[in-house]
Amino acid sequence: MKSNAERVGFIWSVADLLRGTYKQSQYGKVMLPFVVLRRLDCVLEPTKSAVLAEMARSSVTIDNLDQLLCKAAGQLFYNTSSLNFSRILGDPENVAGNLRAYIAAFSPAAAEVIEKFSFDIEITKLTASGLLYQVMGKFNEVDLHPDQVSNHDMGYIYEELIRKFSELSNETAGEHFTPREVIRLMVNLLFANDDKALAEPGVVRTLYDPACGTGGMLSVAEDYLREFNSKAGLVVFGQEKNDETYAICRSDMMIKGQDPGNIHFGNSFIEDGTEGRRFDYMLSNPPFGVEWKDAESIIKSENLTLGFSGRFGAGLPRINDGSFLFLQHMISKMKPASEGGSRIAIVFNGSPLFTGGAGSGESEIRRWIIENDWLDAVVALPDQLFYNTGISIYIWIISNRKVAERKGKIQLIDARDFFTKMRKSLGDKRKELSEGQIAEISQIYADCAENKFSKIFANEFFGYQRVTVERPLQLRYEVTQDAIDSLVASKVWEKLTPDEQSQVTELLRSLIGTSTTERGAMKSKLAGVPKTIEKTIWDLISVHDENAPVIMKKGQPEPDPELRDYENIALPRLAVQWEQDLTHRLGSTEYQASIADYIEREVRPWVPDAWVDHTKTKVGYEIPLTRQFYTYAPPRPLAEIDAEIDAINREIQELLDRR
Repeated sequence: MKSNAERVGFIWSVADLLRGTYKQSQYGKVMLPFVVLRRLDCVLEPTKSAVLAEMARSSVTIDNLDQLLCKAAGQLFYNTSSLNFSRILGDPENVAGNLRAYIAAFSPAAAEVIEKFSFDIEITKLTASGLLYQVMGKFNEVDLHPDQVSNHDMGYIYEELIRKFSELSNETAGEHFTPREVIRLMVNLLFANDDKALAEPGVVRTLYDPACGTGGMLSVAEDYLREFNSKAGLVVFGQEKNDETYAICRSDMMIKGQDPGNIHFGNSFIEDGTEGRRFDYMLSNPPFGVEWKDAESIIKSENLTLGFSGRFGAGLPRINDGSFLFLQHMISKMKPASEGGSRIAIVFNGSPLFTGGAGSGESEIRRWIIENDWLDAVVALPDQLFYNTGISIYIWIISNRKVAERKGKIQLIDARDFFTKMRKSLGDKRKELSEGQIAEISQIYADCAENKFSKIFANEFFGYQRVTVERPLQLRYEVTQDAIDSLVASKVWEKLTPDEQSQVTELLRSLIGTSTTERGAMKSKLAGVPKTIEKTIWDLISVHDENAPVIMKKGQPEPDPELRDYENIALPRLAVQWEQDLTHRLGSTEYQASIADYIEREVRPWVPDAWVDHTKTKVGYEIPLTRQFYTYAPPRPLAEIDAEIDAINREIQELLDRR
């Protein structure tokens, strides 16, 4: 077996043994822990004799025994049993007992990995069905030593197996991992402009993923930095709430020499495993469109009690999509700019770009990010890149240490046409990014120049003022049969006694045809109407009449709710530097002037009596990326279309004539 696909195919053949005893959706309960165990077994085999020799020499009371055994194993973990897969299989009568003894002999860090799989239950089930020996024998045929299967390739194997399990159980594979070429692009963008700093000998940086899955992003980032500077160090941190993917990530980090204690288990929102820490770089692909009800009480409480001193001070998105919560969580872990700052690369679907109007949670989060000059770039990628969804995705680059030429600006990159068709699709994934395309997109970002695929805008370009335009209330009062019918059908009508209903009906029928703009005159005619339905009657008999007098209240014209309208007015360019405090003030001269100019130009020529209620003005932000790259394509000439239709008609007629 040479290719990853062949290895995955061989491992998947275990399904033939499990069929009948396990449902298809349960295959992962057996295969994943066995793959991890076999990987650990292969990694430790070359140094097993050294570990056993160290155990024989050392006393169990020695305080640093754990360090001595890790040193003997050449890893951050070890196994003190003389058993391995081959020796366990050499005693068919005691496979279950020996396998349990072998697992129990792992060091604490590795033991925690196996525990997350609840594998002991499956050992019992496989033993009862007489399958344990056969299944273990299959996995023993696969050599997963790093000399044969690199860490990079091992990641592909884990992820391909998880994708298959997810399809069988109708789970969302996108919650587990991101295609490696997408991660590579994200890492390129994340480390862009940092070549000089990362090239220094002995440089050490930290990287964090709050939804790390199997650890693919952490692995690719580490490999990138090692390729760029073998003397550089990247200390990775992550958190994952899925038991199985957490176990895979933790085992992978152990094998790579990373501290497994840096990978935390649980929901990042409920129990922040890295609370109080700050990181140089952050990467993430949070689940698309996933509800956050399980953490709702904690998140809302933190938002209300801690505000901006907590993680979610900018606002809360709608309950059915927690993407922006992940981004706020990550921003809270940025180092201050004075300490070197941080950079973030995160994958979103299209929703965070524009969902939510002015004043909504999503808009307020965008506003907070943009007005703090943290949004560096947004890259639109093709659809059908992910295994579980065909939708288009977007990479957001966030930074609180922008280079000088990027300050106060946001770069939009349209890379939707950068892809190659796959020879064979994997789930919904039918496209991939080639190495050349990754390099080209990365260069477009690094150049920070406008061209066919790149546009650069001032931060204010994405903001707007949601303005409430009012018109005066001018009413005529007229009683019609339709108004009476609507009153009788209303709920308030049921509150009247039969006698009251009869009296009101008789009164209103006597007024049919009455029409006046004098409220006092109509009020006198309605004298005696029960107070409980008075407002309803006035609402039903009031009709807008532009020739009627304007109704005044406290010396000011009263607005007509029926004629109320809204206008989105672009934010003015502010003559300030982005290092300054840019908290927008709705009463500022620039804002008022921009609104007044717009109303005079776009509204009053058609409705001269309109005015703006500035107390209702809200600032909103959205990022209409695709609109900026839209190219108008004129329709084909009618003559050309007619000729094509005629040709098709002739072809159809010829086919009919042959029958």
